[in-house]
Amino acid sequence: MVASVTGEQWDAVRESVRTTAGRFCELVASVPDPAATASAGWTVADVAAHVTTVACLETMLLGAAELPFPMPGVAEAIAATTVDTVHGLNDQVMGHFRERDVTRVLGMLRHHVGLMLAASQDRAPGETFSWLGEARLTLAGMLAHMVNELLIHGNDIARAVKAPWVMPAQDAALFFDLFTVGLAKGDKGRLLDGSKRPLQRRIAVEFRSGYTTPVTLVVRDGQVTAEPAGPGADARVRFDPAALNMMMFGRISSAQAVLTRKIIIGGSRPWLVPAFLRTARFPS
Repeated sequence: MVASVTGEQWDAVRESVRTTAGRFCELVASVPDPAATASAGWTVADVAAHVTTVACLETMLLGAAELPFPMPGVAEAIAATTVDTVHGLNDQVMGHFRERDVTRVLGMLRHHVGLMLAASQDRAPGETFSWLGEARLTLAGMLAHMVNELLIHGNDIARAVKAPWVMPAQDAALFFDLFTVGLAKGDKGRLLDGSKRPLQRRIAVEFRSGYTTPVTLVVRDGQVTAEPAGPGADARVRFDPAALNMMMFGRISSAQAVLTRKIIIGGSRPWLVPAFLRTARFPS
């Protein structure tokens, strides 16, 4: 079952890619010293280069352009990558993409975002493409993934250089609705292979926010599926979309998210949520 995408969601994710990429480029261009540390082991220029390689790879997967830097075996590397080995893929890609002049890097990012938007304009948002671990990711999900990369890494840079950065809830919510739920409803390939202690029992967690469609995500045997929200969930999570994304990508702790009430956990068996998250996980 492939997730359906409304016309409103499709328009929103395309506009968010455009505007968030513009804000990201403005932020990076405003940093006086691109060699300043932005995150563990990466400078501002490195982070900008990483986000640019994501845009390049996704443009390649869309069939809109060839990869603009040589990387033998890139298709095979993408197909073999899971959420637990994505850092290795990032290291490989960054080793082949050596450009760190931010003017040239941002020019390439703008160009490939433009290609993504042009290539997606007349295509169905539910069309699927092979992605990490041979998962089938919808076009809408791929654009939502790009938005999240821009938001998360923009926040990394802004925090490091003490610059303002906004993560609008409606933009952050696109990642949950179109990427997370979209993958849960589709073919996940080997993307989640390697889950620690995969659970045999079923755990169902209902997710709600003011910006997303209520849904129940279910883990069992190391896989994640999606069901309509309703009675029978083990736990219920009310969340702020930006906070959930930041938690899932290791930028804030689950304790911090809960203590600030950005994430509220309830239901009959809330203690099952940590076990649920060992399967429904993202690279941190």
